[in-house]
Parts: sequence; structure tokens; C-alpha cells
Amino acid sequence: MAIVGGFHPEDDEWFKGYQTALMIGPDEPQFWPHFTTQKEFLDGLPDAMDRFSKRILQDVAADLDALTYFPSDGPPYPPFIQWALAAGCFSSPVGLLVNSNAGLFASFRGVLALKEKLDLPRLPYTPCDTCQAHPCETACPIGALTPSGYDVEACKSYLRSDEGRACRSGCKVRLSCPASKKFGRVAAQSEFHMKAFIRE
Repeated sequence: MAIVGGFHPEDDEWFKGYQTALMIGPDEPQFWPHFTTQKEFLDGLPDAMDRFSKRILQDVAADLDALTYFPSDGPPYPPFIQWALAAGCFSSPVGLLVNSNAGLFASFRGVLALKEKLDLPRLPYTPCDTCQAHPCETACPIGALTPSGYDVEACKSYLRSDEGRACRSGCKVRLSCPASKKFGRVAAQSEFHMKAFIRE
């Protein structure tokens, strides 16, 4: 995993006494091969990636006297989208989070909050500013994810069908982003997430 952004929380009740929040995400393409050797992946129990992320980041937090939050915590659920926007992500034309490194594969395994106030780099640019074609707007084969909104149930139904088999190896909208194509997301990892998504 890697630090993929950060911000200084101000007047945020989640971070009382902590001055720096670091967003932690997969370090692609090394993340998936490493994860598949870990006990959480091999034991066959539910929520393997969540359990792996918590184990690793809580160990790091113990060494740093840091606070941790995870997307699966809750209710109440931590406002990860709000934090991601503060840490250098942007809202794409289709509403998904996007950043200059991962494109539409922007994702987070957790947050480490530190008591120290660290210097943070300037927020990166949004890759959408230099993308003239905006292929994400038309990439969904059934029009379930477009600038006008996201029909989650239509997406899941299509993914479960024979026609939707091609999308199970990776969302066509996410894959259409030029920045996503440079990120190195392994197809097997996308399949793992898609299986979890349609089981929900």
C-alpha cells in the first residue's frame, strides 16, 4: 500500500487532536500479487481485503501512535469521499472519484491520522482538464453510469447476465479513462472487486 494523498483536518470531529490525515491506497501493480499471498486471501473467509488492510494499517498505526479509519467502518461511516476530495481527488464527469495517478481507479484502503502536522505536497491536477474526449461519459454498454447518474441495480443485473461477462473483468467506464490505463490495475483485482459488488 502507499500514501495516495493527504490533508490537514480542521474542525473535523473525526480527527480531534490529529493534525494530518494520510489517505492510503493500493500501490499498483504490486498490490494484487502481494495480497494474494496473504492469510486473509487464502483463508476463504469473507471480506479478505478489508481484513488484510486493517491488519496492516493497524500495525503501522501502533508504531506511529496514529489513528485509523476504514471505508467499512460504521455505521456511522467515515466520510471517505469528502476526505478524498480534500486529499487531491476530484469528481469526474460521471461522478466517480478521479485523480492524476490512478484515474478512475482511485480507491482507498484506509486513513492514517497523525498527531504531527506534516508538510503536504500541493494538490495534483485533475486529469479530466486535459481529457478532451471524455470517454467515461459513453463507455458503459448499457448506459447505467453516465453524467446523468448511476443506475446501480441495472449495473448489477447486467453484470450477473451472460452479456455482462466482459464487464466483470473491469468496469468499462473506469477502464476508458486515459489516466486509468497508465495505472497498472491488474484484471484479476478488478474481477475480485466486481464479484464482491454483485454479491452485495
